Amino acid sequence: MSVNIIRPGLLTTVQDLGRQGFQKEGIIVSGAMDVLALRIANLLVGNEEEKAALEITLMGPKIRFEEDTLIAITGGDLSPTIDGEPVKMWRPVFVSKGSMLAFGVPKSGCRAYLSISGSFIIDPVMGSLSTSLRPEVGGFKGRALQAGDQLFCHPKTKMGEVIRNRLLNKQTDKPFKQAFWTIHPDFLPRYEENPTISVIEGPEYAWFTKESKAGFFDTSYAVTPQSDRMGYRLQSESTMLKRTNKRELLSTAVTFGTIQVPSDGQPIILLADHQTTGGYPRIGQVASADFSTLAQVPPGKQLQFQKISLQAAQERFMKQERLLEHLKIMLRMKN
Repeated sequence: MSVNIIRPGLLTTVQDLGRQGFQKEGIIVSGAMDVLALRIANLLVGNEEEKAALEITLMGPKIRFEEDTLIAITGGDLSPTIDGEPVKMWRPVFVSKGSMLAFGVPKSGCRAYLSISGSFIIDPVMGSLSTSLRPEVGGFKGRALQAGDQLFCHPKTKMGEVIRNRLLNKQTDKPFKQAFWTIHPDFLPRYEENPTISVIEGPEYAWFTKESKAGFFDTSYAVTPQSDRMGYRLQSESTMLKRTNKRELLSTAVTFGTIQVPSDGQPIILLADHQTTGGYPRIGQVASADFSTLAQVPPGKQLQFQKISLQAAQERFMKQERLLEHLKIMLRMKN
């Protein structure tokens, strides 16, 4: 079973949950920007949640399915169609051999995820299929997909076969058969056009002036065009973050969601392809429960920060994980 890339789109890569456990050797994690969307996409087609899927950014690809295929599309709504017919998201979809998946104008978010039951036949690098673009490691030849690429897939999982057989009983004149049900909004990531992102104080939060700390939470920041999977560069015309001292920071640990402040006073939020260490003061750390919301903010849009305690951030993360566990149970019962 395989899929052919007819048109690659702006940036389409193979991603899973990342290359974990090697940051001490300087190996970046990479992986999906919107991890929750990827995990749910896999569950919808009967895969284990950590399997690889396609991450599709802003302008989507055109993909031909060479065999009957069970798929799901989650994440940002990039107006997916199959053979010109709109297809719904956040549910399993059976696609007939020869059908063509394409994308249109983004309606919400900026990254969609395409999962295929069985996932891709790709040799893992350090235990992961994720594409790390800068070092050209992992994924499909260490790069974004190009026109003419062919990705081979494993056979459907046992659960995928069950889901497919249920869908085959549906009567439709469309080139695909999709489940009539979808996931309740309570289980889904929160995507907003100009979101408020929860942040806990960073290790160097006290290094900044009182005015800067207040301005950090009162200011709307624009995500600049210089942003990418490594980090969002933010810009505010009204606020420049200033420090109370000129202390130098030794290169120290950073992670997804770390907010650094370079000398120009404009913050940078580190994302999936972040470096393993950094030398800029860390004013804040995005709460894990807001990673999906953050990952779906496109360049040109704005975001704002709100302060949250470590305990509150942990409680929100645990609630999110409990909801995901409940979703797994519900999907098993449904299929």
